[in-house]
Amino acid sequence: MKLPLFPLDTVLFPGCTLDLQIFEARYLDMVSSCLKAGHGFGVVRIIEGSEVGLAASEYALTGCEALIRDWQQRPNGLLGIRVEGGRRFDVLSAEVQRDQLTVAEISWREEPEDLPLLDEHADLAVLLEALGQHPLVETLGMGQPAQGQRSLAHQLAYLLPFRVDQKLGLLQLDEPQLQLQCIQRWLEQLQGEASD
Repeated sequence: MKLPLFPLDTVLFPGCTLDLQIFEARYLDMVSSCLKAGHGFGVVRIIEGSEVGLAASEYALTGCEALIRDWQQRPNGLLGIRVEGGRRFDVLSAEVQRDQLTVAEISWREEPEDLPLLDEHADLAVLLEALGQHPLVETLGMGQPAQGQRSLAHQLAYLLPFRVDQKLGLLQLDEPQLQLQCIQRWLEQLQGEASD
């Protein structure tokens, strides 16, 4: 399956919302063709290069499908789109087109069955509800109570102030239970650093 890529300095997770401002011709064309065809594009984290100009020379090989949920002309004249994270994928190969748009051959990742929240996840579930009260999270329409371990892990991984490489590591993990264990450990480290 071929998928156009949008390399960004962020990590998108399934079920999470991201607002983007589109101004480069390659991405305006990409959004237009995605809207016409009714499919999404891939968000991958940039490792080497920048979000604008020449195609990124290196990016993560695991990404998340971005499904366009809304679009509007911004007051500054640029196109604003809101995307929701869909399925995770792995990049098998890629080519940069003449317009500097990267198109990849991808394979979709198998998603294990979501598991219900356990008592040990109560504190993390409360944290997600607290994050949902933040105005920025509210404007994204996120922060609703998690329906299972995967939803809880993805929303916390996306919203908490972890390093981008940590977020990428969480996206690459297949087991929500392992994701939640990492999130718990990193939260404890952050709290330890804050109290020093």
